[in-house]
Amino acid sequence: MSRLSSRNFPPWEVLSLVAQHLDPKTLAIASCVSKSWYIAMSSDYLWQPICSSHYPSLSNLKLTDPSDVSYRRLFSVGYSATKRRLKTPPPPRISLDNLIFAVELSTIEVDALIFTLAKPANELRCADTSGVFWFDIDINVNCFRSFGLIDLQEEVGITWNVLLRGWGGVFTMMDYEGRVSFSPAASESWFSEELPSPRCCSSEAASGIVADLRLGFSSSNGFCEDEKVRVAKACVGMLSIVNWRYVTVDDGLRNVRSFVMNLMGGIGIWLRGSKPEPEPINSGSNILKTLSENKRKE
Repeated sequence: MSRLSSRNFPPWEVLSLVAQHLDPKTLAIASCVSKSWYIAMSSDYLWQPICSSHYPSLSNLKLTDPSDVSYRRLFSVGYSATKRRLKTPPPPRISLDNLIFAVELSTIEVDALIFTLAKPANELRCADTSGVFWFDIDINVNCFRSFGLIDLQEEVGITWNVLLRGWGGVFTMMDYEGRVSFSPAASESWFSEELPSPRCCSSEAASGIVADLRLGFSSSNGFCEDEKVRVAKACVGMLSIVNWRYVTVDDGLRNVRSFVMNLMGGIGIWLRGSKPEPEPINSGSNILKTLSENKRKE
């Protein structure tokens, strides 16, 4: 019987030599053969060079903290973290068909409305052909004499709200006030404070994303008689401050859905934007006042 056993099972010295040339996946499979194989295939002698090659920072932790953790365990931790990081996120649960972009610009001193608009997101033109969350909104105010005109060096307030169709929710991407300088044939850019993280149970975590809004001014008529410029278009988007690139449309939709769903509550929900102390909807934007009145009439 002993002779038969010696013929069926290779010497442990051979297994040890062969194991040095196995990849991590094969080593893990071999350790499932038996308890003896598990002990042999889990030794630090085999896993230390593998762990040092794939995850050197984790491998160095064993040198700084000589605990009982094995190199096989360290490799498993690093491999799991890599898989989670590279995991493809699920498709967004909303589309541009579900969103309405509302933009409003007004003066601060006299509280005069300069322009207000609300447009379905799926009707807007992407400002970039690479599929990023950045859209152009044309402002057709040429038929109005004073609508859309801004005094130079005027203090203004601008608001960008994203609404779900059917009053599913609303979120203030940007609510900015300040004195800015305008010039014809140029654009003015604003960035919000960092938006909240879309991850569950991490409201205090940083998202690394800000809202970006730009206004373009018409240069066809130059300056008006009273030194005013006309707003021709607005560009809105979501920008990553990690690499200073616009997020993809899918990533933008995931973030918007998270923003809106976390703040749902009907018409009287509170808006979260760049202001530290936001005001309720019914005391803010004229766009949302009008939409609220129309909803009550229905």
